This record gives sequence, structure tokens and C-alpha cells, in this order.
Amino acid sequence: MTSHRFEIISNKLQDIKFSTEPEDLICYGFDASGLEGYTSAVIWPRNTQEVVRVMEYAYQNEIPVVPRGAGTGMTGGSIPSKGSMVLSLEKMNRLIDLDANNLNVLVEPGIINGRLQRDIEYLGFFYPPDPASMNFCTIGGNVAENAGGPRALKYGVTRDYVMEIEAVLPNGRVITTGVRTTKGVVGYDLTRLLVGSEGTLAVITKIRLRVLPLPEDVITMLAIFNDLEASGSAVSKIIASRIIPRTLEFMDREAIMAVENFKPIGLPLDTEALLLIELDGHPPAITKEAEKIADICRALDADLSIAEDEAARNKLWEYRRAVSPALYHLNPTKINEDIVVPRNRIPDMLKGLRKMSEESGIKIVNFGHAGDGNIHVNLMVNREDKEEYQKALKLVENIFSMTLNLGGTISGEHGIGLTKARYIGMEIKQSELDLMRGIKTIFDPKKILNPGKVFL
Repeated sequence: MTSHRFEIISNKLQDIKFSTEPEDLICYGFDASGLEGYTSAVIWPRNTQEVVRVMEYAYQNEIPVVPRGAGTGMTGGSIPSKGSMVLSLEKMNRLIDLDANNLNVLVEPGIINGRLQRDIEYLGFFYPPDPASMNFCTIGGNVAENAGGPRALKYGVTRDYVMEIEAVLPNGRVITTGVRTTKGVVGYDLTRLLVGSEGTLAVITKIRLRVLPLPEDVITMLAIFNDLEASGSAVSKIIASRIIPRTLEFMDREAIMAVENFKPIGLPLDTEALLLIELDGHPPAITKEAEKIADICRALDADLSIAEDEAARNKLWEYRRAVSPALYHLNPTKINEDIVVPRNRIPDMLKGLRKMSEESGIKIVNFGHAGDGNIHVNLMVNREDKEEYQKALKLVENIFSMTLNLGGTISGEHGIGLTKARYIGMEIKQSELDLMRGIKTIFDPKKILNPGKVFL
């Protein structure tokens, strides 16, 4: 898009904030995936009507538009294509309404997940989805990626809380999907279709979310293992005992060493794995569950401790949430995947990953949401070393093959974006892919909305 062409756009879209300054174009040309793209302009709409005006003009002139939240995505979903406009929704960040009687909130897409949680927890309510980037990521981005987080084990992922969506189609038409009620089965479920669509079908402008009463109490436990497979067995045994913790997080030896070097809390460096386990609910009930979990872990020779207060609990969670920045500190060009396997196959997956690492010579660091089988697999490679990088990509394919053979999926919460598009055919058959492409064409016949994402 030439500067002259954008001058015409600025005349058509008066009063909408935009920029073509090089520093802005650079800042909005990358995300947490480590990939970079090239945009011609960044636009910051303030309301739905401004989004409508941008999309109408883009549709008429066939200009690609890339919706963007905070750029915390791991698969390149908000990387702009050449000649595109980035539509940053960060200024649409209001909590519009809290309906305490019906337990829901209406928000704009740019509101930060952590801010929403703090605002409603102060009033006694609870929004469970808690991505690792919750203090930076936006609710709109969470909806676009169907984000999860540690609490997904007990409470589910973003789609389980989205009741209603207002969105702008590529041609500028406004649609509202879903219902404000607990039940509703009128017509096709377009709301669930938009959740996880990665900005390829419509631009989300308002979201109504279900919220819950704040749990009465929380117990946080740390279990340290000297055997990798024992940690995986503990996960299976805890769930088999009919206890569903609020979180059941896992870190392997390499992840522990990375964080101890970055933000230490004094864990022994010969630890093979740890589980961060959290229970919430009625105090007597979760105390009894904590005792059962302690028995399971100790039977597997784990060293167990319980956080004594909120400060200790927060320290443990700071440790867990420090894994990703610690790995970037170790190697800024890692390949990050987020596979999911059935819980009872976690020991098999962990054993297979360690074997792949030893045979390939590529360090693999694993952590994640073991309670729901979601393992973040990090290949610590240098993208500048072409031979090593190609070797790592082949290893990714092997990891995905093992995941699928164990009955899993190649992406639990990061989506497909750019980085996984080449692998989507490993999991989804051609007939289903054709249906998905057909849906994309119905919503976006000119293919201007986040082009190149999900499908090659």
C-alpha cells in the first residue's frame, strides 16, 4: 500500500486514529511467535462504528486487514501480510456492564484479561480462563484463539464462558451471535464458530462472558519428584481418585533449571519434575482432597509442601509463570508447541520427548497444564543456524506424529496461525478442511481478513 493510497484512506476515514510512522509499523509487525511481517498502516478504532467504517473501505478496495489484540499469540496469528492494515483493538478496552443477577459481564475486546479478573474479583466474582500472559493479553485475543490456562482443568477454556458476540464482517456488516441466557439452541451456533477462528472470519467488537461466584478458599501445593515418569503417574492417579483440582501444572528438569537461573526460589537442581497443584471451594472439602493428593504424591516418593498464605501462593505462581520469559532469556529463538494427549498417556509422551531430545541433541524443555494433558514443548534452537533449525522442524513433525498416535491434538490453546499451518493436514482430513475453507469463503469472499492464517 503506497503512502498516497493511505492518504486517500485517511481522507475517507477521518477522525479514526492511525499511523504510518516507521516505529509504529515495526512495533505492530511482530508478536510473541518471534515472526515478523510488514504492515503499511496501524489503525486504532475506538468503537464498533469505526471498525465498520474501516472494514467497509477495506472491502471496497480489497485491502487486507489484520485484527490484533496485544500481540501475545505464539503462532503468528497477528503477523501482518505485506500491504495490509493492522486493526489494533487495544483502545476498545471498557468493561461495559456487570450483570450481577445473571452472572455475566459485557466487555470490549481490548480489555486486559488480568484487569477484568481483578475488577470483578473485587466485587466477589470470578472469571476462570487465565493464560500465562493474563497480565498483558486481551479478552478479544483470548476469544480469537480460544485461550485456556492452568484453571482449564476444572473450569474449561474461553469458549465455555462466551455467551454473546458482536462482530463486524469483512464487508462492514455488524452481526450479533449467541444469547444472554444460560440456555439457547435457536439456529446454528455461530458464537462457538467465531471463538477460536483466529481473526479470519470477523472482527470481534463486544463480548458477553459468563462469570462465577468467587470460590471460598484456595489451597496451593508443590510436589517435587526425582523421577519424571512418577510425576506423570501422579497426574493420572489424582484424576483417577475423582479429584479435579483447579490447576495441575507440570515443569520438567530443564524448565526448573531455566527458572532457577532466572528467578530462583531455591529448588534443588537435580529435581526431575514438579507439580503445582491448586484446589478451590468449600474449606473442609478441599482440605480433605488435599490430604488425598498428598498421600498419592508421597506414595510416588514426592517431596510435598503447602503454601501457608497468599504471599507464598503468589510466589509459587510467579515461579510457574516465569517459565516462558526464562526460556527466552536462555534462547530467544525457541520453537514452542502446545500438544495435548490423554492424561493417562502423559508418562508415555514425556518419555518419548526425552528420548527424542537425547537422540537429536536438541534440548527440549517441557511444562504446562498436565491436568488436562496440555504440554508446552519447547525446542531450544537457533533460527539463524539453518541446519539446526531444519532439524528441529523435522523433530516437530515427529512430536506431532507421536501426539496423534497417542490420541492427542497438535494444538491445545495456541491455535494454528502461521507456524502450524503446514501441519494442520496431519490432524484434520481433507473433507473437513474443505468445509472449513468453505466457511471462510462465506464470511470473507474477498479473503481480506487476516489472510494466510490457519490454511496454507
